[in-house]
Amino acid sequence: MSDAFTTRVLTVTTGSTERVADLTRDCESFLHEVAQGRDGLLNIFVPHATAGIAVLETGAGSDDDLLAALHTLLPADDRWQHRHGSPGHGRDHVVPALVPPHATLPVIGGGLELGTWQSVCLVDTNTSNTNRSVRLSFLGQ
Repeated sequence: MSDAFTTRVLTVTTGSTERVADLTRDCESFLHEVAQGRDGLLNIFVPHATAGIAVLETGAGSDDDLLAALHTLLPADDRWQHRHGSPGHGRDHVVPALVPPHATLPVIGGGLELGTWQSVCLVDTNTSNTNRSVRLSFLGQ
């Protein structure tokens, strides 16, 4: 494989509670190793039907606000046709329609180009699946 494209899979343990997990340091570490000062694109992809990738502020309550908003929009109750698993699990399968399972971000000079308060986050509302795979892929010139 050419060094123009490099990919790696992270395993993220999200636990048994809904979680917004900050992946920014993992992304930066990956880019430090593979981008070697080049410009390009970083794609972050979670290959799960009940999780997504978001770019948002963390640590000041926005991560909790996101989970609260998802609860308001998608209540964990018995209204969902998809009914296997824990009560309200059907909502977890709708989350990726609102929080997509991917993000593609610019890499400039080998570094992730984020705004001052932006972080790359895994959003996982499925409390039955405690481990997630996240694929990081760098395409650079």
